[in-house]
Amino acid sequence: MRRSLGRTATLVALCVVALVSPSGAKEPADADGRVRGQAKAPVTLIEYSDFTCGYCLKFFQETWPKIQARYVDTGKVKFIYRDYPRADQGPGVEAAVAARCAGGQGKYWAMHDRLFAEGGRLDQAVILRHAAAIGLNQPSFERCMKEKSSLASIFADREEANRWGFHGTPGFILMRTASEPTEKEPAIAIPGAFPFEMFAEEIDRLLATKP
Repeated sequence: MRRSLGRTATLVALCVVALVSPSGAKEPADADGRVRGQAKAPVTLIEYSDFTCGYCLKFFQETWPKIQARYVDTGKVKFIYRDYPRADQGPGVEAAVAARCAGGQGKYWAMHDRLFAEGGRLDQAVILRHAAAIGLNQPSFERCMKEKSSLASIFADREEANRWGFHGTPGFILMRTASEPTEKEPAIAIPGAFPFEMFAEEIDRLLATKP
């Protein structure tokens, strides 16, 4: 079901789809460290992304800082990052594993931000350089990278994104934090790196209305 998003959305031909939670999708969880913002923020924004994706980089550079400043840092939105490697192997997968391994040492976001800042130019030397720069225990990090114990979880994220209807990156899901999406109030799927104004319009609508 498609909904009008007002003048801003019309001007840039945006596509927003209302969705009920897909069968089998896991609930947003704070335990794995891939969460920014307050746990009880009224709205949750989930990103499905690939560290080598150009449009994901565009979101990270242009839209994310505005969302963070207006909504995440002010306690209005909880942001969750999910992995969506577009290939089954290669730099996108390696970068996702590296971020998870850094998360195992409490530095997920430090690695996440540095990996995206590379603009997709990722290889083992770059990853190890960032691991050293953020102060990771190098032997533990390298062992984690070799074991790749997070692979199942990484590809589970991708499968979850597919169930939402995403088949490319980035994709975003916007919903209320305290309640499951329903037919009466479905989640909002945002399939692409659209401008900040589009995210703001939908977030403000949720913040202004009661569940």
